[in-house]
Amino acid sequence: MIDVQRLRVLRSVAEHGSFNRAATALRLTPSAVSQHIAALERSLGARVVDRSTRGVTLTQAGRVMVGAAESVAAELAHAVREIDRLGTTRSRLTVATFTSGGRILLPDALTRLTAAHPGTAVHIREAEPEDSLRMLRGGAVDVALAYHFDGPLPGLRGPGPDVRWIPLMEDPLHVVLPETHPLGGRPVLNLAELADEPWVLGCLKTEAYLRRYAERAGFSPDVRGSTTDYFFARSLVAAGVGLSLIPTVALTPALPGVRAVPLDAPTPARHIGAAVLRRPARPEVTTLIEALRQHAEATAPPGHRPQPAARADPPRP
Repeated sequence: MIDVQRLRVLRSVAEHGSFNRAATALRLTPSAVSQHIAALERSLGARVVDRSTRGVTLTQAGRVMVGAAESVAAELAHAVREIDRLGTTRSRLTVATFTSGGRILLPDALTRLTAAHPGTAVHIREAEPEDSLRMLRGGAVDVALAYHFDGPLPGLRGPGPDVRWIPLMEDPLHVVLPETHPLGGRPVLNLAELADEPWVLGCLKTEAYLRRYAERAGFSPDVRGSTTDYFFARSLVAAGVGLSLIPTVALTPALPGVRAVPLDAPTPARHIGAAVLRRPARPEVTTLIEALRQHAEATAPPGHRPQPAARADPPRP
């Protein structure tokens, strides 16, 4: 019999990469964490971690067990929520969202949700995609509004509960320039034309994305700063610090002194969608997803709505 507490400890060790940091997160001693892991290994007859002076890494067996631990945690959290619902007429729906997408897509969808299900208590948690998808798999949220650039969804490494990904819209990135910039009047720009420009960016992920595209264009960008706020990044552009790369949904509200110009094809874009666990959906979840679909369809820039044949579920890592 596998002890659920030992699975919880293993998940924390995997997340933090050491017994000491996992012990701090769990409010246990490092010795207690080590004993839990040793007991789990004895019950399995296999090592789940490799120990070294630099920390611990999961073995193949450990990765399998972390996936099982995430599944167990998600199912327990789901069961607790269902039991809570049995004792009250008021349902609870928890949504994790990234800031810019939530600001544009969520208010209208939540208005429709509460109109259709007035007894639902809605809870919102702001989180970046890699965190919100982990919360979804762990059972802490019911829906994750997230995005990814090129490649798979973040935060889905290793086995775990199956996640259903519902594409909502493509969110193309624009170059934001000072209004007086010589290239500000162009209808479209090629990234290679901006090789000598300094940059300020609204999030670390956008910086990584810019560096990949700049490498393809044959240059290394001179990044003068990265913020966690796209409006602040645009303010720095207006102040003449540099140019910025901003997703379409983050271009509102308008800011005086700057101009946004689309990039030439292939245009870099964020892929925005909603993620839920692959299980029979509650009516509230179905209503919210449909409301998000409809609002995204009305909001998405022309030519940037998901295609009907688009893959709805990300490939498993």
